[in-house]
Amino acid sequence: MERVIILDTETTGISPADGHRIVEIGCIELVNYRKGDQHQWYLNPEREIPREATRIHGITNDQVATAPPFREVAQTFLDFIQTDQLVIHNASFDMGFLNMELERCGLPTLPKSQAIDTLAMARKKFPGSPASLDALCRRFKIDNSNRTFHGALLDSELLAEVYIELMGGNQFNLNFDLISSAPDESRRGGSDAVQGNIQGISLSNQPLEPLHFPKRTWSISQEEEASHLAFVELLTKKSGKNLWPSEGG
Repeated sequence: MERVIILDTETTGISPADGHRIVEIGCIELVNYRKGDQHQWYLNPEREIPREATRIHGITNDQVATAPPFREVAQTFLDFIQTDQLVIHNASFDMGFLNMELERCGLPTLPKSQAIDTLAMARKKFPGSPASLDALCRRFKIDNSNRTFHGALLDSELLAEVYIELMGGNQFNLNFDLISSAPDESRRGGSDAVQGNIQGISLSNQPLEPLHFPKRTWSISQEEEASHLAFVELLTKKSGKNLWPSEGG
């Protein structure tokens, strides 16, 4: 079972070194590329949220005045993410803020190796192309019309779809389960009786029926035939030989 956590944060500013804090965390669990549990935490940053930040994520001081500070949800957050990989767009930004908050609580920080950076993935896969979350949504035709403001949980929802596309898209929706219902003594070579099922389509070792296409029921006109013969004659002159000799010729 492969479990990853799609994660995003919203903050009071761009640098934890300047005392900025997290105001929202959004997490979505992906298990074998299918969405599972999700969590969203609004946090009191214990400092004022600048207007510039509110213009980006829409979160005001009043909205988080009674929200818990990070230290009160830190363990719940760690229990949810465990040691699984964190899928983050521009991972260094969010990891910097998360580790700053964990340090404030006296808790172990998250190793850089735990993060998968979809920004780096996109830049490698589409060099020279825009790699913002909005740009990737446009590229993969993911509906982001509800994204009036940046929001940690909403952005995590979009990022989950982007990540699946970056990893190969719809192939992960295929559920290929090997089935073997024949008794051991009836198997030939151990694999002849193996069958698969992909979204309800049964696969087996039985030979496929040949494809049959109906014969063409129309004929070319005299004008088309003359045009074709003229074209063949021109090619013959250009090449010095008959590329399509007549039958028996």
